[in-house]
Amino acid sequence: MIRLYPEQLAAQLNEGLRGCYLVFGSDPLLLQESLDSIRLAAQQQEFSEHFTFTLDAHTDWDAIFGTCQALSLFASRQSLLLILPENGPNAAMSDNLVKLSALLHSDILLILRGHKLTKAQENSPWFKTLAQDSVYINCLTPEQAQLPRWVAQRAKTMKLMLDEQATQLLCYCYEGNLLALSQALERLALLYPDGKLTLPRVEDAVNDAAHFTPFHWLDALLAGKGRRAWHILQQLKQEDCEPVILLRTLQRELLLLLTLKRRQQHAPLRTLFDQHKVWQNRRELLTQALQRLSPQQLQQAIRLLTQLEITLKQDYGQSVWPELESLAMLLCGKALPETFI
Repeated sequence: MIRLYPEQLAAQLNEGLRGCYLVFGSDPLLLQESLDSIRLAAQQQEFSEHFTFTLDAHTDWDAIFGTCQALSLFASRQSLLLILPENGPNAAMSDNLVKLSALLHSDILLILRGHKLTKAQENSPWFKTLAQDSVYINCLTPEQAQLPRWVAQRAKTMKLMLDEQATQLLCYCYEGNLLALSQALERLALLYPDGKLTLPRVEDAVNDAAHFTPFHWLDALLAGKGRRAWHILQQLKQEDCEPVILLRTLQRELLLLLTLKRRQQHAPLRTLFDQHKVWQNRRELLTQALQRLSPQQLQQAIRLLTQLEITLKQDYGQSVWPELESLAMLLCGKALPETFI
């Protein structure tokens, strides 16, 4: 199996079509562009018919198998797109996918579109069978650290020259929203035909259209990135995110941090992480927070969070966004007076 990012797909398609393409992820722009590229390459190889099936409990598998039966001399080459359920195929679907793999031939191009690929799916018989002659394309939205590389690559393909500050501003304004970022680059290309995108030019043309989840806010707090945490909180407020969701997201992590802080004098942090089943990709952020925050700051944050919960229970419609900003400041290292809470 070949594993690629969407920006690497064009080069692979130029080398020749594989029998199966696994397009997995949740970013609408990356999913659509990857599927469009595969279909275009298929058309150039005389795949003139296209069938799409959304897999669910009512899927007509006989119809799917029927498209893969031996073709007559005058029949056309066909592409077959199967859209997997959000949680992946169930046992019956998995069995049928294994059966389908045995029916594939050079005149059938199979495309599977799914959400985030899990380890369980990678270890399943259907995945292992299809992986033998397939390309996997990761269409997850780039995280903050990878986004500048994506912007630079996108600009290069559009023959745009971005300076570093302009790139950072685009990442700041459009993180989590690649469709809006792509549209912004297209707009800038029209505004400035010479392709030179400096910070002043980009500032005049962009708007803040970043998209975040409560977990982005949590990660910024754990990393102590005050400006980023504030930016994310403002965007969540504009999108009418429920404050209680932010409190619930933060509550578990704060209680875990306090427990780890109290026990790390008696046991190695790695052992504590194992005991509390902390995922490997979360450990660095939690370690940063433990090194930065004192027990007193964590207790103060928990008291403030408790007061916010009581406020919402007494009057759910009351705005607590200023208090959430104060909580974020505290967790990012800005000390609050004891009288504040």
